[in-house]
Amino acid sequence: MPNETNETPKAPKNKKKWKWFFISLSVILGAAAAFAIYWTVGVYNALDNFSDPEATKPPTEEAQETPVPIPEWEGTERVNILLLGGDARGIDEGQVARSDSILVASFDPVTKKAHLFSVLRDTYVSIEGHGKGRINTALALGEYPLAMQTVGDLLGLDIQYYVYTDFEGFKQLIDTIGGIYFDVEKDMHYTDNADGNRYDIDLKQGYQLLDGDKALQYVRFRHDAMSDFTRTERQRNFLQAVSKELQSTWNIIRMKKILDSVQPYVKMNISVPDMLKLGQLGVKSHVASTTQIPPMELIAEDRVGGASVIGIKDEDELRAYVQMTLEQDDTIPVPTETPIPSDDSAVGGNTTGNSSTKQ
Repeated sequence: MPNETNETPKAPKNKKKWKWFFISLSVILGAAAAFAIYWTVGVYNALDNFSDPEATKPPTEEAQETPVPIPEWEGTERVNILLLGGDARGIDEGQVARSDSILVASFDPVTKKAHLFSVLRDTYVSIEGHGKGRINTALALGEYPLAMQTVGDLLGLDIQYYVYTDFEGFKQLIDTIGGIYFDVEKDMHYTDNADGNRYDIDLKQGYQLLDGDKALQYVRFRHDAMSDFTRTERQRNFLQAVSKELQSTWNIIRMKKILDSVQPYVKMNISVPDMLKLGQLGVKSHVASTTQIPPMELIAEDRVGGASVIGIKDEDELRAYVQMTLEQDDTIPVPTETPIPSDDSAVGGNTTGNSSTKQ
């Protein structure tokens, strides 16, 4: 009898404990579900402000005599996104900005590998309907469709989407996510007398928190011996840091605020459903390589009209190099990085592949 009186209270106490545990769990899950619905609807609405699928159509017949076909993404094959950083200083309203930075992000939905290619803006290429010219002029000559086609032809890739932002949009993104901790490899100084010295560069060497203004200075700096070669390397490295920061739990929660903050500065042709699919793919993917285009060993130093341009020794070999990079097992180091010299030293080369299938 004593044992029975000692044991009988225990069962109700345990039941009570589990009862409150499940009630608490239900409340937490309910709140999480409510937040998820709010977040999804909010982000969806924010994304809807970005989407302009019609923007890939040529604006006038003068800009492009024949329509430029834009490949469609079905969701299962490789997807390639043209990332354009524009320099809109000194242009009138309605005019098209110059491409200050040209990158292509390539994602494989099957392997979940992402590759980032940065294209040297002075690369001398064929631009359909306009003969040959620097690749960064394609945007001004035929807007986004022609830029997508020109970069895609160079790399041997189908470019399905573009994302464009200018200096201010980039700064706003970095400020909204709270800046990026980054190791600035050397002192960087440059006086830019345009726009009332608004875009002067003054950075000190060392690991530090870069706000939007300082981050823009870092990715724009090219006033050293290797000029645009090291600048594109900096851009690829910095974008990897930004990508990692955007995938943090805190910034995923704040995604609607982030999207709202940069929306006035961004143009793209991605529909909202595709944005959501690409967002999921981006979170699941990892960066397998970052690569300069053209690689050092395929660059030919040319002059056109007395000005220096970046020629290509063999375009077929260049496309084969891109294909090799995409197919490379990322457990084996791919020699695609251009070292950033702190003492203006020379830059080494890369290796090439042997296939050139357009994807």
